[in-house]
Amino acid sequence: MVSLLTILFFFSHTIQAQSLIKDDAVDNQSQRMVFQQWDQNKFYPKAGFLSLNPYYWLVWGLFDPNYHKTDLRPLSATGPQTQRLALVSTMNGIDNRYKLQSDTARNTALSQIASQSGLLSDADPLWLLYYKQQFNPLLNYSPVSILGGLSPQASAKLVSEGSYSWYTAELDKLKERLNGARTTDMDRGSRIMAYYRMLNEYKNLSSVWAICTSTAQMTLDMAAHQLALQKGTVTIPNWTPNSDVQIANKVLQNAKY
Repeated sequence: MVSLLTILFFFSHTIQAQSLIKDDAVDNQSQRMVFQQWDQNKFYPKAGFLSLNPYYWLVWGLFDPNYHKTDLRPLSATGPQTQRLALVSTMNGIDNRYKLQSDTARNTALSQIASQSGLLSDADPLWLLYYKQQFNPLLNYSPVSILGGLSPQASAKLVSEGSYSWYTAELDKLKERLNGARTTDMDRGSRIMAYYRMLNEYKNLSSVWAICTSTAQMTLDMAAHQLALQKGTVTIPNWTPNSDVQIANKVLQNAKY
């Protein structure tokens, strides 16, 4: 117990004996080593009268007399830390420019892929606004859409003569080519030109089929009239010499000049 009291007594005495020591030279050195100041008037000890201060020579004169003449702060205008930060900032700017260039190249590549990829061809604005509607009869044709507007006799004639088989075979080939142009990776301009050529081919093929259907119907009508003539069931309207004059006048009245 006595030993514990003795230790506490000496410990409290030691604490009371300590005092705050402020050394301006140490404070100034701490400041000038970072960034706050590099003032030659704050270097202690000073040279004194006629530079005869022995402490000055012990501290600065004998060991490093030029120390206070050179700014050694790391964060000074030309300090190593400032240079490093400036270099880091420059490198960040270069990295940002490289990133911008790489992003531009990436976006360009994505746009080229989007314009050339067959997987995205259905999203092409020109396809959506024009060619999709124009090619819809080709992509979705059926026997009903082909023969739906014809009489049963004309449909049977076209099928029996092979015109229907020929037409559907041509449609199949053109449809296969169209699907190939839509799914193949190619330049957008080449794809649009392929659409243009195939649309012209489809229009020509449709014109040929229209001629076939009209010819088949006309042949059936002529055969029916011939059969009626053979059977003597054709009714001949009353004719007078004035009938031809009336027909001619009617033609002249309806003529457009």
